[in-house]
Amino acid sequence: MQRHPGILRKILLAALLLTASAPLASAQLAPAPEGATGRGRQAVATAAGSMVAAANPLAAEAGRAALRAGGSAVDAAIAVQLVLNLVEPQSSGIGGGAFLVHYDAATKRVTSYDGRETAPAAARPDRFLRPDGTPMPFMEAVASGRSVGVPGLVRLLEHAHARHGRLPWPALFERAIQLAEDGFPVSPRLNGLLGQDAYLARDPAARAYFYQPDGTPRPVGHVLRNPAFADTLRAIARGGAAAFYEEPIAGDIVAAVRAHPAHPGDLTAEDLKGYAVKEREPVCGSYRAYRLCGMGPPSSGPVAILQMLAMLEGKDMGRLRADMPLAVHWFSEAGRLAYADRALYLADPDFVRVPLKGLLDAGYLRGRAAQMGGRSMGEAKPGEPPHRETRHWGLAEAVENGTSHISVVDGQGNAVSMTTTIEGGFGSRIMVRGFLLNNELTDFAFTPEVEGKPVANRVEPGKRPRSTMAPMLVFRGDGSLLATVGSPGGSAIANFVAKTLVALLDWDMDPQEAVDLANFGSRNGPTELERGTEAEGWVSALEARGHRVELMDMTSGTQAIIVTPDGLSGGADTRREGVAIGD
Repeated sequence: MQRHPGILRKILLAALLLTASAPLASAQLAPAPEGATGRGRQAVATAAGSMVAAANPLAAEAGRAALRAGGSAVDAAIAVQLVLNLVEPQSSGIGGGAFLVHYDAATKRVTSYDGRETAPAAARPDRFLRPDGTPMPFMEAVASGRSVGVPGLVRLLEHAHARHGRLPWPALFERAIQLAEDGFPVSPRLNGLLGQDAYLARDPAARAYFYQPDGTPRPVGHVLRNPAFADTLRAIARGGAAAFYEEPIAGDIVAAVRAHPAHPGDLTAEDLKGYAVKEREPVCGSYRAYRLCGMGPPSSGPVAILQMLAMLEGKDMGRLRADMPLAVHWFSEAGRLAYADRALYLADPDFVRVPLKGLLDAGYLRGRAAQMGGRSMGEAKPGEPPHRETRHWGLAEAVENGTSHISVVDGQGNAVSMTTTIEGGFGSRIMVRGFLLNNELTDFAFTPEVEGKPVANRVEPGKRPRSTMAPMLVFRGDGSLLATVGSPGGSAIANFVAKTLVALLDWDMDPQEAVDLANFGSRNGPTELERGTEAEGWVSALEARGHRVELMDMTSGTQAIIVTPDGLSGGADTRREGVAIGD
């Protein structure tokens, strides 16, 4: 298999961390854990009792430090997230939202927390329509005040900490505050993304922070300091989430959104003050001998994954590792059917009657699987699941790439799977108090009605846009924890995570092999294969089965940790800069 350039990026990043300014001395990458073995690829990480997998070494180190201090899996995830906001600002942060799935080893309970952003009270279904009724150009909507939803992340972190944290809340902010003040080196990935973005420099605060006076991105290795973000974190560390959702921070957020020069937003102080996290029942299902649980609606990802795996249950996927084109054929066909249902039925369950029971009904899914034949169906139609009440029209949202995933298992066996986002890369391109605001509202359908039917995922006041984020936990037949896994990747997340689960559960790959395996699948369009990987060799065999194949970059950022008889084993996607580390 061709290997990804992520390993070289991490080597360079490690060198930068070793040679950066003196204040960064404590941020050096740890050596590979004992037991790590490389087979011409990133080594799989092993640990005896606890582990963190995250998209940046500095963030992963902050999580491991929290675990070493006696912190819980939630404590570590909070420490990771705050550092990610700083070192991976294009992907997630306190200006956005997240879904968190938690496993309590003492009670065996799985809990899911919805910290998704909400539409302002003034939002209306025609939010992204021009005066003539046609949708706005996508990027015009993204880079605007209209795209900003009420951020949910800070409330989510506080909510989860109150229930599962062990360390004092302020202690979880210390590393991020230190790095914001002392600085951190610009990584190759951040530098490259800054150079590709055509909108971020239009925001004065973002331009001053991310770019040099001549307009070029801060170079690789430049020590980037963010005292404004340090001050923001200090305020939240002292005052809790209320410090973020009330004056003066909330006032600055509102002012920045409403002052956008092209398309001002309508966010208010009342919108922020009224934000609430929702504890939702996780969606769970079985696959072979395993039980899988993830975030339910407004996330569509775990529902799609459970549907796909149920439809693959009758295929001998273990044997098909030797025939990858046939395995990809069945996987893609299952994906078409799941994504067709997703587009029609999945949305915020507080606004739409989602037929969740019907979508996961075993008989219904057997009927869907029966539509899978030896040749590709091309495009699947949504099904007619039982227990549905209201018919809507479905439209897919745009692909996001401003997302990250965190997996943690602590020394007591508690686990976190958290996918976190500001939606697009660099979000709305509005920077305030050292952090970027999300563009989450462009995850809603721009067209609110089709053929007289309301679109399930249309904009409505207080509504949470549909997501494909899929933080998942996997359990053995005896109920013991097997794995925590998730990925960024926009609407392709369900395929990325389902691929990783098949690799882990059917093909007995270790977590690093599983996350690095070439990406593939269908979102009910072409069959997508990852360019520059072994998947390019599958094209002709798939075309012979009627697939319309598209080679494309598929930059997942999957993190996975599995519990083994000997401890923990972890993998971080080499397509990005992540690492898995533990003790």
